[in-house]
Amino acid sequence: MLRFVCLPVLLSLFLSVSGQGDPVKPIIQTKWASDVQPGNVLPEYPRPQLVRGNWMSLNGQWDYSIQPASAETAPVGFEGKILVPFPVESALSGVQKTVGKDRSLWYHRTIQLPASLSKGTVLLHFGAVDWQCSVFINGRKAGEHKGGYSAFTFDITPFLKKGKTQEIAVRVWDPSDDGPQPRGKQVKKPNGIWYTPVTGIWQTVWIEAVPDTYIASTKNTPDIDQKVIKVTTTVNSARPGDLVRVTALDGSVKMSEQQVAPGTEAVLPVENMKLWTPGSPFLYNLKVELLRKGKPIDAATSYFAMRKISMQKENGIQKMLLNNRFVFQYGPLDQGWWPDGLYTAPTDEALRFDIQTTKDMGFNMIRKHVKAEPARWYYHCDQLGMLVWQDMPSGDLGGNVWDSRPGQISGGNTDKDRSAESEAVYRTEWKEIMDNLYNFPCIVVWVPFNEAWGQFKTKEITEWTMQYDPSRLVNSASGGNFFPVGHIMDLHHYPDPAMPDPRIFGSERILVLGEFGGLGLPLEGHTWQAKNNWGYQTFKNQDELKNRYSELVSHLARLIPLGLSAAVYTQTTDVEVETNGLMTYDRKVYKIDPKVLHEIHQQLYKQ
Repeated sequence: MLRFVCLPVLLSLFLSVSGQGDPVKPIIQTKWASDVQPGNVLPEYPRPQLVRGNWMSLNGQWDYSIQPASAETAPVGFEGKILVPFPVESALSGVQKTVGKDRSLWYHRTIQLPASLSKGTVLLHFGAVDWQCSVFINGRKAGEHKGGYSAFTFDITPFLKKGKTQEIAVRVWDPSDDGPQPRGKQVKKPNGIWYTPVTGIWQTVWIEAVPDTYIASTKNTPDIDQKVIKVTTTVNSARPGDLVRVTALDGSVKMSEQQVAPGTEAVLPVENMKLWTPGSPFLYNLKVELLRKGKPIDAATSYFAMRKISMQKENGIQKMLLNNRFVFQYGPLDQGWWPDGLYTAPTDEALRFDIQTTKDMGFNMIRKHVKAEPARWYYHCDQLGMLVWQDMPSGDLGGNVWDSRPGQISGGNTDKDRSAESEAVYRTEWKEIMDNLYNFPCIVVWVPFNEAWGQFKTKEITEWTMQYDPSRLVNSASGGNFFPVGHIMDLHHYPDPAMPDPRIFGSERILVLGEFGGLGLPLEGHTWQAKNNWGYQTFKNQDELKNRYSELVSHLARLIPLGLSAAVYTQTTDVEVETNGLMTYDRKVYKIDPKVLHEIHQQLYKQ
């Protein structure tokens, strides 16, 4: 008998927000789709690592029009309404149309800017827009950004006109798999492990008012060995004599405080440390104030955790350590796709659900696969105690030599020869992603490449990543062409577990199984298409699946004493025609009871 995640939701027609009366019905949908209201879309504060109170969400209904790619000025008329921030190809957008490289997507909205947001500096924030984005305020170009996975901000103060009424237009161009840019698993012709394109605004859009001199960002680095938290604050338009006051708090109790010049590192003692672990994910509070002549002119709140990720030899084999102790890391490959919103979860509750369910299943880690999520996803991982391996979204695929000898050192000729443009967009976006996500303690591993998908200049990219963030481990190319660089040797092996040879690699690098499993079970009424669904190994019923999965985990447990530090099972949910998930794509059916999974997994943590 199937075990349902929730009570069945009536599958009535999903009403379009286009205003044209044409219903848009997703093939399948999650239970949260019915909670999406055009006037209250993803209303949560989108930047939990730097919180201010004076802000306004611009999620909701915008005008849209699909124009030729050559169109550089906003259209006179629009085709209808689109629900931001759902991608235009998704059902929840109310549009569900493909754009492609030969066309551009235009957004338009007239807003009423309240007096509280009209003073000082007015910032327009975008969580993410895929891919190339130009923003116009009252007909004047305010800025441009390239990169589908990183947050960006424009100072729109010079472009505002008198009065409350302001017009915003956004032009987006996205060539999907016809361009060299990072795009993960998006393709114009979805099939197998490749999915529907995502174009346009897909994370929260919001406005914030700040003083003329303001706190732009912080960089929080814990050091559990020295029992300190290090905080460096970036201040825009700082004046001579300005100071930054940083206060570390346990709840509301002040622990330590320091005043430093903007851009100077504050080092705050953290006595009687409460270490952050999957079993006890304690978060400290942080208050950052900008002082001028001793008085605060700007302030924001944040948080941090005392957590360390490192490596050390045990019995001649490098092991992955959390807070100076070996903890076997085990988690699913998490694609972060939704049948109704594609890249965008219908609600914040839905976003948290996947992480909480993964935790309930007895995993302590998630590998976020060739996608970067909204900041709130990592915030939930921080709160719930979920370790994260963060992939760089892949792009410019094809043309590589993928070494077919698993666990062997590849020759230099396996690196892809990418164009200067391709290299530049990769390097720029990888840096932006790392900057955006640096403060989230849940992230313990950076993964620059997946398999040989666009893998280029492996040694150079890996060494740069290690130098740019020495506080985390770097998994150079998960399952890809291996070069003797980085902290980790990562093997992909389907369906049964395997590990890199400890005699060859164990003395220098951590040994991990970056992907395995892929056990498939399509369940009628919960699939993206009725027939021809795909899995690495397909089963007829849930009992068969459970028994085979249990065998795999028992085999995996036997590898840990041999030196295996971590493993990643494919995958959290089904995605489109791929039916390898532990849950169906609509999140309505657990293929294996989470309590059963939790019990099966305990053998991995008793080593």
